[in-house]
Amino acid sequence: MSGNVEQLDLGGLVEAGPTATPDPSDAHAGQPVNVLILGSDQRDGVNEQIGGAEEGMRSDTTILVHVSADRSRVEMVSLPRDSLVEIPSCTLTNGQTTRAQKSAMLNSAFATGWDQGGDLDSAAACTVSTVQANTGVPITNVVVVDFAGFQNMVNAIGGVPMCIAEDHYDTYTGLNITAGQHVLDGVTALQYARARHGTGFDGSDTMRAGRQQTLVANVANEVLSKNLLTDAGQLLQFLSAATQSVTTNLSVVDLTGLAFSLRGIDRENITFMTVPWAPARSDKNRIEWTSAADELWANIAADVPMLGVPDVPQVPEAPEVTDVPAATEPGNATPTAPPVTEPTPTESKTPGVDAFTAADASTSC
Repeated sequence: MSGNVEQLDLGGLVEAGPTATPDPSDAHAGQPVNVLILGSDQRDGVNEQIGGAEEGMRSDTTILVHVSADRSRVEMVSLPRDSLVEIPSCTLTNGQTTRAQKSAMLNSAFATGWDQGGDLDSAAACTVSTVQANTGVPITNVVVVDFAGFQNMVNAIGGVPMCIAEDHYDTYTGLNITAGQHVLDGVTALQYARARHGTGFDGSDTMRAGRQQTLVANVANEVLSKNLLTDAGQLLQFLSAATQSVTTNLSVVDLTGLAFSLRGIDRENITFMTVPWAPARSDKNRIEWTSAADELWANIAADVPMLGVPDVPQVPEAPEVTDVPAATEPGNATPTAPPVTEPTPTESKTPGVDAFTAADASTSC
């Protein structure tokens, strides 16, 4: 039948027409992904204009992001910069190796790689090695975001709605915002994420980490509410702006595919928390991770919910009733089985008490 049809050959005679954009594919489909996000205080170029000139480079924000293999969960754990950890010997791009450190601040791993290796690759690699050594969680990829990049990504989604609980003023970052409902642009969002001093702040990095988590939760809500992850065209446009703002070993194709694979995620399954910690016994100005952190890291490494599976109360079976007297005589009613009482639900063994989900992050006051 095909031979009965007269054929036309238009090859090379007509310009190619527009084609539909294919859905991005997830290169790590079926596998868990652990991404280490590092917020650097790089102070050159545009970053110097934003934060002022300063020597060296540190990672004052570190967040471990776990994406489950079935793409139903995203879990983010903040690692405070003041955490005392073991920093292993790091291999640098110049071929040198650094000295291992027994009890050092977490953000010094990034600084060590930068100072002795002289580039971002060495700084990021030393931080990844340090996080893996202290958590047992294999890191799949790393993303480094600087000041300008953070601002660009916030502006790319049109700002972030936030409920600010009280007035804040901070001379270090320039933050000056009143209590109430706001849509933070890139500049204000960065100031809010960086601030530790001034009105309404206690100077701690742990308090700042909590605010950063709320900020990121509202960014996630904005991305989901604007359907950026369900429209391939919008997704590519958004990622085009975002990828110009980060330094990473994730390819644009991998990043796009990973984002698109999360298009149907429930906001209640996007969870944020800070690693369980306590004041360090050796230095009251530093912190150390508690034993509860061990369970947290084990769960993430095993790709199970990081807070564990809540205990499900077991309802006891009703006891078997035997030798029931016959109801033949007056007043001799047939007895019934005793009522079944449900036990009081046991408390879930959660390694952190400050966890919340994106669904909990309200933008209205």
